Amino acid sequence: MKKRHIVTTLLGVVTVLGITAVLSGCNSKSANQNSGETKQVLKLPTASQLNTIDISASSGYGQTGNVFESFYRLGKNGQVSPGLAKSLNVSDDGLTYTFKLRHAKWSNGDKITAQDFVYSWRRTITPATKSEYAYLFDGIKNANAINAGKMDPKTLGISAPDSQTVVITLEKPIPYFKVLMAYPLFGPQSEKIVNKYGKKYGTSSQYMVYSGPFKMTGWKGTNNSWKYVKNNQYWDAKVVKLDEIDYTVVSDAQTSLDLYQNNQLDLSQLSQTQVPNYQNDKEYIQYPYSYVSYLSYNFANSNATKKKLLSNQNARLAISLSLNRSQLTKKVLGNGSLVPTGFVSTDLAKNPSTHEDFSKDQKTSNTMDYNIKLAKEKWAAAQQETGIHKITLTLLAGNDNGDDPSTNIVIQYLKGQLEKVLPGLTIKIRAVPTQVASSERREGNFDIALAGWGADFNDPISFLQIPQSNTAYNYGKYHNPQYDALVEKASNADAANPDKRWEDMVAASQLLSKDQGITPLYQSVYSFMQKSGVKGIIHNTAGTQWNYKYAYIK
Repeated sequence: MKKRHIVTTLLGVVTVLGITAVLSGCNSKSANQNSGETKQVLKLPTASQLNTIDISASSGYGQTGNVFESFYRLGKNGQVSPGLAKSLNVSDDGLTYTFKLRHAKWSNGDKITAQDFVYSWRRTITPATKSEYAYLFDGIKNANAINAGKMDPKTLGISAPDSQTVVITLEKPIPYFKVLMAYPLFGPQSEKIVNKYGKKYGTSSQYMVYSGPFKMTGWKGTNNSWKYVKNNQYWDAKVVKLDEIDYTVVSDAQTSLDLYQNNQLDLSQLSQTQVPNYQNDKEYIQYPYSYVSYLSYNFANSNATKKKLLSNQNARLAISLSLNRSQLTKKVLGNGSLVPTGFVSTDLAKNPSTHEDFSKDQKTSNTMDYNIKLAKEKWAAAQQETGIHKITLTLLAGNDNGDDPSTNIVIQYLKGQLEKVLPGLTIKIRAVPTQVASSERREGNFDIALAGWGADFNDPISFLQIPQSNTAYNYGKYHNPQYDALVEKASNADAANPDKRWEDMVAASQLLSKDQGITPLYQSVYSFMQKSGVKGIIHNTAGTQWNYKYAYIK
C-alpha cells in the first residue's frame, strides 16, 4: 500500500492487516424511470476516505485504472490489454518505444493527445511534486537525474513528434516495460485542466477529467460517499456494461457484512474471525494479492544498544526462526493467507526457462523455517557477539481503529512467541493509527515495525528494489553492498538477458533471506462474500488490482 504498501489508495482504500483491502462491490439493478430500462449499479464499500485523485500525488493505484487509463490496461492474469495506445513499435536494441495513440477523448470531450502524456510524465517526475512513485521512472532517459534535481524535467526521455505519437527513450532495456505502461501513473494528464483548476486540481471530482471507462462524481475531498459513472466519451464505451459504481465508506467488517446480507452490497470482505463461518458458502470467494507483511528493523536506531543488537545477523535470524508462519497464517489469521518463502510474493513471476514460480526458486533453508533449537542457538550467538543479554524492543504497528482484530492478534502473537523462545528479549507493543505509523517509520522512530509491500507490477524487481540502500522506502536503512550489486546487475548489465537476470534476482532474494534484512511474515489472501450475480470483475495480484471495465450484474 507500500510504506505498508497501500495505506490510502488513489481511488479506493487498501488496508492490510489493519491492512485489508475493502475494495468491494454490490449487486444492484435499479429501474430507470425515464427509459424503463434496468440500470446496472454496483455498490462498493471502501475502508476510509480518499486523500487525492491526482495521479502524480497518489499513494496507491488499486482501483485507479477504472477512471484513468494509460497506454494499456491491466487485464486478466496481469497481462496487458488494449488502452489508449493503438499500436507499438520497439527498436531492435529495446531502447526506443514508439506508441501510436487511438483517437480518444477526455470525459469533457477534449482530445487526448501525445502531449498530454509528455506533460503528465514531466509533472510527476518534477521533484517539487514529491511523487512517491517517481522511482518507477528508473531506466527512462534522465529520469533519475531529474528526480534528484540535477536535470530539467524537459530532458526526460519522452517526446511527442505529433499529436498521436509518443516516443519514449530508455537508458537500458526494461523487461517489464509494457506491463509498467498499464500503470495509471504513466497515463496522460491535461495541462489545460491542471492550469484551469490550479491548487484545486485533484481535490474534488469536479476538478478533474477522466480517460478511463468511468468518471468520478460526488467526491468533495472529505465526504464518505462518491460514484463512478460510465464515461460515455471513453473510446471503448460500448463494452462497458455498468452504468454506475456507488462507493460508501464502511470501516467495520461486521457492518459491511450486515449490509451485504441485506442485499445492499455485492461484495464484502471478511475479517479473519468471519472466514470460518462462511468459507463453505457458495458465495465465498478469495482474491490473492502480492502483499507481503514483514518486520522491518531499524539499522540506524538512535539507541546505540538497540542498534547494535538489530545490526547483528544472528539476532535477526533468531527472530525469524522463532516464528511459526504456518500457525500464524492458518490459526492466528485464519483467512487464507499464504506462508512466504522469501520477500517476493507467490504467483508473481515465473522462471523464463523452467516456468517455476519465483517463490520456489528463492526458498532458502534455515532462514524462515520454524526451528526453536536453531533460533535459540542464533540468539545465544548474538548475545555473545554483542554482549547484550537483556533488552526491550518496541514493535510499531499501524492500527486505524485502535482495536482492529487482525493487527492486534498478529502483534500479540509476535510478542508472545518471541518472548517465549528468546530469553532476555521483551517486546513492547506500540499500536498507533496507520498514518502515524507510516510517519514514524519514515522518520526512523522505531525499533521493529510491522510493515508490508505489494508489487506495483508482475516482476520480482518490484519487491527487490525496496531493500536497496538508496531507495526511499528503505526506512530501516538496511545496507548490504552485495545485495545492492545483485539488484543493480539484474536492472542493468543483465536486463536484456532473461535467464541471467532471473539468476541475479534469485541470488538477491536468497541473500536477503540469509541476512534477514527484513523478516517476511505472511502473504495476504483476501476473503470475500460476493453475490453470484456479479460477473466480469478482473482482479490482479499486482498493480491496479480491480478492473470493472467488463463487470456486469447478471
